[in-house]
Amino acid sequence: MKFEVTILGSSSATPIFNRNPSAQALNINEHLYLIDCGEGTQQQMLRFDVKASRIDHIFISHLHGDHYLGLVGLLSSMHLNGRHKPLKLFGPPELMEIINLQLKYSETTLQYPIDFTATHTDNAEVILENQDITVESIPLDHRISCTGFLFREKKRLRKIIKEKIAELDIPVEYYSAIKKGADYVSPAGKLHKNLDITISSEEPKTYSYCSDTLYNEKYFNQIRNSDLLYHESTFLNNMLERAQSTNHTTALQAGQVALITGAKKLVIGHFSARYKTLNELLDEARSVFPDTELAIEGRTFVIGK
Repeated sequence: MKFEVTILGSSSATPIFNRNPSAQALNINEHLYLIDCGEGTQQQMLRFDVKASRIDHIFISHLHGDHYLGLVGLLSSMHLNGRHKPLKLFGPPELMEIINLQLKYSETTLQYPIDFTATHTDNAEVILENQDITVESIPLDHRISCTGFLFREKKRLRKIIKEKIAELDIPVEYYSAIKKGADYVSPAGKLHKNLDITISSEEPKTYSYCSDTLYNEKYFNQIRNSDLLYHESTFLNNMLERAQSTNHTTALQAGQVALITGAKKLVIGHFSARYKTLNELLDEARSVFPDTELAIEGRTFVIGK
């Protein structure tokens, strides 16, 4: 099953040439999920061939502009392009008030319904479950209410060993039950154990998206053993005081989070505009957690690879 994330934006609050505010497109089994939607996200989607018509779920971490100011424009474009199928939207309770106000004063009635689920920072919640994944909110520690999102694959059915199926000449109508764990009894009455004719599917993988937050161990257990951890890294650690006063994390701290929680790979982003190049941030995170990469726009990370 495809499980990969494409970086659309990696900058923080103030603009900088050639870096856009936060946005990511997550592809899970050819279904697209948009995570945050900063200003300019539509342009980035066009640039990196992320089709809005394929997005049925949007997750907004919090109501600072660099994480949602592109949303109303995207919703409007979906409307103008003739969308009719429902859109599932997840974010802070006040988000729908903002959207409805924009629609009210532009005298716009969307041609499609928005199914809104409010997120909360009191505790982690499962906010979405479908045949492929579950999604949990991750309560974070920012200046305003903010959540991350934990995407977890569901365990797939067992895989049939093709050679065994051919050797035993098992009819196709038995395949579904066998994938679900059933044994097979041949016409001659011989029992063939499921473990002898199938193999286990891959272990489910997880992607943890940690948006703006102060370094705080309260969310560590929830993101433990992530196959891919995205964590904000707004500043270098020589600006730790600034990071703490603005409820952000340094690159060094992001590396520490990955190390402590047993992440398999770390991607850092949400870089302050003060950094024209990003090598220092990468080096600092790697000094603690070597398997770290930068959230470079246009780059796709295969989760679990």
